[in-house]
Amino acid sequence: MLSTLVPAVAVEEAAARIDGVVTRTPLHPAPRLGERVGADVWFKREDLQPVRSYKLRGAYHFVSQLAPEQRAAGVVCASAGNHGQGVAHACRELGIRARIFVPSTTPRQKRDRMLSLGGEAVELVVTGDTYDEAAGAAAVEATVTGATLVPAFDDPRTIAGQGTVALEIVEQLGRAPDVLVVPVGGGGMIAGCVAWLRERHPRTRVVGVEPAGAACLAAALAAGEPVTLPAIDTFVDGAAVRRAGETTYGLVREARESGMSIELVQVPEGKICTEMLDLYQVDGIIAEPAGALAAAALGGGEREAIAQVAPGETVVVIVSGGNNDVSRYSEIVERSLVYEGRKHYFLVSFPQEPGALRRFLDEVLGPEDDITLFEYVKRSNREIGPALVGVELGRPGDLPGLLRRLEESPIRVERVDPDSPFYRFLV
Repeated sequence: MLSTLVPAVAVEEAAARIDGVVTRTPLHPAPRLGERVGADVWFKREDLQPVRSYKLRGAYHFVSQLAPEQRAAGVVCASAGNHGQGVAHACRELGIRARIFVPSTTPRQKRDRMLSLGGEAVELVVTGDTYDEAAGAAAVEATVTGATLVPAFDDPRTIAGQGTVALEIVEQLGRAPDVLVVPVGGGGMIAGCVAWLRERHPRTRVVGVEPAGAACLAAALAAGEPVTLPAIDTFVDGAAVRRAGETTYGLVREARESGMSIELVQVPEGKICTEMLDLYQVDGIIAEPAGALAAAALGGGEREAIAQVAPGETVVVIVSGGNNDVSRYSEIVERSLVYEGRKHYFLVSFPQEPGALRRFLDEVLGPEDDITLFEYVKRSNREIGPALVGVELGRPGDLPGLLRRLEESPIRVERVDPDSPFYRFLV
């Protein structure tokens, strides 16, 4: 039984071990989400940790238990950014040297933070395009040098540290929540939470939220074992994992089989972007994509919530991280607009005659529509000139009218399909 590796008491011991280093993050009311789903919703603000994510819990708990000879040999780890920051902070506190392997997709902001948090104790190695490739390089480094590998999620010590989030929530709330909504990458946090809740509060329903483009835990549960996804979308970098951990998968599976209510849902990346903007503009929370992942299952714009909760239930949503690079916001806004159905692209063949663009503006666009992209190339063809036109609608419901006017127009127009490679190039 894997549950013997991470019993509830291990999580409680971890809470005592990390006390004084890891922040007891606040539990804040979330009225925007509460009004939307008709429940009593709270945010667990793990974005307010010293490293701006919950990863410090598991990293410090693991590293603090190393024997003297292991500390002398140093540690290595792989990270998409947040785990590396946790390891960097822990190693600086404990005087241990660390080499941190990150994929090339790790935002510059996260790389800089790792170096800042770790100081002279940390060396950063950029390798591969995904977390899994970086993890492979880190494993080789540990074998060659004798350094200790600090797993981001697939180790009982890491899992127990992450599970302290659930214990803290119950203490702060004064009772167990009816529903706990947890972001899922490799499965460390959800495994730690269910390991503790299974013994202490088994009636709490746990909803694990994965990005649609990297749903490795759902794939593992469907297959009956961890499987390697052939491809993933790395936009939600903090949860973009190809393969769930053996231990994390096993703990979640066993808790399910014991009768605990655990469900997994997948959220489109565009919906996560919409939720990131809502968190920022309405709630005043700067969340990274993985940090907004759990909240996006309840929010994320005008479309229906993906995670279902009953009216009046007490729901806690974990905001897992706030390491967002400000340079990414243009992409976040774009993905949100596309997901909400307000941003569309067209290939327009304008007649090579005066007034063609004016007629397009007057006869085709609606009063609240806006051209956000116009790339025109006047070729040698004397009759038509092609242009790529991006249109932002005032409301998603304005699209049928726009398409009707385009069809009635004498100008030849081709809509760029959202599933086409060309569209993905634009976004």
